[in-house]
Amino acid sequence: MAQFRKEHDLLGNMDVPQEALHGIYTERAIENFPLARRPVHPALIRAYGAVKLACARTNHELGRWDAEHFAAIEKACQEMMEGLLDRHVVVDALQGGAGTSTNMNVNEVLANRTLQLLGRPLGDYRTISPTDDINLHQSTNDTYPTALKVAAINLLRALERDLVPLVEEFQLKEKAFAHVVKIGRTQLQDAVLITLGREMAAYAECFARDRWRIYKCEERLRVVNLGGTAIGTGLAAPRQYIFRAIEHLKDVTSIGLARAENLIEATQNNDVFVEVSGIMKALASNLLKVSSDLRLLSSGPDTGFGEIRLPERQAGSSIMPGKVNPVIPEAVSQAAMLTMANDQAIAQAVSMGSLELNPFLPLVADCLLGSLSLLANACVIFRRYCVAGIEANEERCRSHVDGSTAALTSLVEAIGYERATELAERAKKEGKPIRQIVLESGLLTADEYDRLVSAEQVTRLGSPPPKEIR
Repeated sequence: MAQFRKEHDLLGNMDVPQEALHGIYTERAIENFPLARRPVHPALIRAYGAVKLACARTNHELGRWDAEHFAAIEKACQEMMEGLLDRHVVVDALQGGAGTSTNMNVNEVLANRTLQLLGRPLGDYRTISPTDDINLHQSTNDTYPTALKVAAINLLRALERDLVPLVEEFQLKEKAFAHVVKIGRTQLQDAVLITLGREMAAYAECFARDRWRIYKCEERLRVVNLGGTAIGTGLAAPRQYIFRAIEHLKDVTSIGLARAENLIEATQNNDVFVEVSGIMKALASNLLKVSSDLRLLSSGPDTGFGEIRLPERQAGSSIMPGKVNPVIPEAVSQAAMLTMANDQAIAQAVSMGSLELNPFLPLVADCLLGSLSLLANACVIFRRYCVAGIEANEERCRSHVDGSTAALTSLVEAIGYERATELAERAKKEGKPIRQIVLESGLLTADEYDRLVSAEQVTRLGSPPPKEIR
């Protein structure tokens, strides 16, 4: 039979599994919030460990605990920072109470882990208390948003690290495909000539811009309200603690954090999360657009554009033999769409804050941290399983160029607009490729035609100056 220990709180007694590191508050939260049925994001748990460690070091400096008790608390916090206690934070990602269930789950786990390190029985809160010791001089209302910002910064840095190789991979494709002339399209209709390399360069550039946005938006998250306790007034916290805690958190996290000048405002308003989410949405929009482009350029392959070949990752159908689908761009597209949906949820949750506090930060945390992880994973698989293996179908690209009226735009300077229009009409009427029609007209030789539709010619910036009349 399962063994339990009995714990007591404001609402009465409750059984807690004997070997659980969490306590009664967490048990009630498990019962109350079977919503998402997944725990809070690991990055938030680890960031909470950092916050608790900073607070514990500050309180120890102010005379709380002897060396033995503090050493055990410090070790427990460090273990949480390192992810060793993730599995013990079991409250649902979505919860009422502005994140209090997460904060108390963390407090209980750290208290009981400390008791283990001291050789004391679990639940011996007279020795180490989740509230009177681990949560000393703190509130959910300052620790939760602070931990969320630390977690977001860590994930932003990880996302940037995963985005850079994607930019570099597209830059490699830019060089590899610089010589491949193809049809450029507007409104999905043949327009003018371009190179496949130039298309890849455009993709690299948009993701490079995303990388810069991500790098810069970390600054928005560095201002925290730690020390403000319940509503930003610092109620029940010594002034020395309020000033010192943020300095310890800077040391613990190696992040250039700063205490908000107006702790009340910083506790009330969370618009910074909307701003950062908007940056994530910008990256998502680029991932969705580029993924869609690659699907289109590889479509067919026999009856579609077929201008590039994507790596074949898995069989595409249980009924259609030989079919291979662009599953990586499809997966990346879904990650992008979910990020956009999360952005809407974040904006709504932040705008629903009431007076001195926002009770919906758990939703913000779940969506923001989820999007950051999702986008990082999307960048990795997009680069590794798709972009790195893209091949140009040069024969198809050349066939499209020679067969499309779009090639005539490159000939206008040589033969004039009116003659180019006549050739376009003739090609449509006779059903012949443009190259054949041009050569039959005698207006250009084969070498002249090939030069005018070469990669060098179609990618030059504007027209060269006219030659001086001698």
